[in-house]
Amino acid sequence: MKTGNIPEPTVRRLSLYLRELENLWRADHRTVASRKLAAALKFTATQIRKDLAYFGQFGQRGIGYDVGELITKIRHILGTDRTWNVLLVGAGNLGMALSAYRGFAKKGFKLVAVFDADPSKVGKSIPMQPEIRIQSVDEIPATVKEKDIRLAILAVPGEAAQPLVDTLVQSGIRGLLNFAPVSIDVDAKVAISSVDLAVQLEQLSFQVGSGV
Repeated sequence: MKTGNIPEPTVRRLSLYLRELENLWRADHRTVASRKLAAALKFTATQIRKDLAYFGQFGQRGIGYDVGELITKIRHILGTDRTWNVLLVGAGNLGMALSAYRGFAKKGFKLVAVFDADPSKVGKSIPMQPEIRIQSVDEIPATVKEKDIRLAILAVPGEAAQPLVDTLVQSGIRGLLNFAPVSIDVDAKVAISSVDLAVQLEQLSFQVGSGV
């Protein structure tokens, strides 16, 4: 299976399937039918079966999916059955809020380094993980190599984003979660996911204002 042949919407839905399956597991459900999983997520059972078919055969007719087994397989597909070292660039309000989010660790993403361009912040510990001290952005290349980091979170002002992305990519980062409110240019070999909080609110305000 070549991941390049898997549609991006399918991969995004896998994360939603995994979240719902984990909820079912915590509620002591050990099997689930595709139609029940589909109803919970407002998809169709056909869509779920089609998405999973990209990765093999899952479930048994008349029984459904083994929840624990499917969780294990989807985690493997998504790569979250291992621990990923992650760095964060930007120690402002958003960056500190992200560094305090415990959900990353639960999914196998371990924050191991935080960087900022402000000299007054360098050397200070981050609140939720005092063992991590904020480093200068000049230390990114050495730290990426030393701690074998492949994923990065970017929470910096828009005008600072592209130069920092260039440094991150040149240092060996291959996946970026971008919170900077700008479009970023990266090499095709680098995966990027952008989250613009203001844009998301604009979409909500449109839907509310239009009566949707």
